[in-house]
Amino acid sequence: QVQLVESGGGLVQAGGSLRLSCAASGRTFNNYAMGWFRQAPGKERKYVAAISWGGGSTYADSVKGRFTISRDNAKNTVYLQMNSLKPEDTAVYYCAARPGRAGSLDLDEYDYWGQGTQVTVSS
Repeated sequence: QVQLVESGGGLVQAGGSLRLSCAASGRTFNNYAMGWFRQAPGKERKYVAAISWGGGSTYADSVKGRFTISRDNAKNTVYLQMNSLKPEDTAVYYCAARPGRAGSLDLDEYDYWGQGTQVTVSS
């Protein structure tokens, strides 16, 4: 079992920044690829970014160049730095863990999920 707890969400104006954190406990963090997903009201949960156990990262086109995913294996934590935020980034953000090396765009490939943290971007 892996327990994930997100933090760092909040209300920010368009153009602002937020840094989300996801603290993991349980199994060895290094053995998991990690992902961030988001879900806006009334919409499906969508991929945002993923990072492999070795640090390789991928991004959705909608956030490329604005968001950065990173991980600190010594702290069992994954981060999502979000810059130049837009109102359309408003959503609940979830982190997820996937056994193995590589991250994935497919939420069905993730075994463990956090409870989510709300990000609201005002115009």
